[in-house]
Amino acid sequence: MTTGVRRRMGVEERRQQLIGVALELFSRRSPDEVSIDEIASAAGISRPLVYHYFPGKLSLYEAALKRASDDLASRFVEPQDGPLGARLLRVMRRYFDFVDEHGPGFSALMRGGPAVGSSTTNALIDSVRQAAYVQILSHLRVEDPPARLELVIRSWISLAESTALIWLDGRRIPRAELEVQLVHDFAALAAISAAYDEEMTALLRRMLRDEPADGPFSDLVARLIVLAS
Repeated sequence: MTTGVRRRMGVEERRQQLIGVALELFSRRSPDEVSIDEIASAAGISRPLVYHYFPGKLSLYEAALKRASDDLASRFVEPQDGPLGARLLRVMRRYFDFVDEHGPGFSALMRGGPAVGSSTTNALIDSVRQAAYVQILSHLRVEDPPARLELVIRSWISLAESTALIWLDGRRIPRAELEVQLVHDFAALAAISAAYDEEMTALLRRMLRDEPADGPFSDLVARLIVLAS
């Protein structure tokens, strides 16, 4: 008969385990509702040992938030192949995958949780928004964006956040419809801006030039034609 020996984790390995456990709990309930005792129990260690690796719940929350923000930012990374509308739709599907999997944590991040107002939290949220902004610029193949384009992209990122938060509150609109709607929103914002700016007009024409008849942007045009008829 052999006796199993429990392997002792190294410092960094234990820290990463605790961050993973915290993220799992935060994905089911708001971080405000999760105690250090629950995290310790889920990790199979004592409460004092949690404090050995993290000074307090806030520092653990911020570490978990860092991992989550890196994950969320990565959802905007997409190969630059094929029409833009299809690429943005894939991005939105991955974005809503994250929102679906980490609903309470996502809501706490955007609406304010135990670390609300902290410089670390604000910096992490801003880093996700900036990563999304840079990715969208790369898809548009624009290195030096005019002011109106920056306004369009940043407004759209904020709209995606707000849409996801509203969807989480009851999920009253089918998720797939919202993913397509957000792609339509991007095209609509660009079109409105193009009505005021020649650079945006040229960009919009380039966006639509390679769109297939069954793509999201073409679908929006068809819907608008029906409304206007």
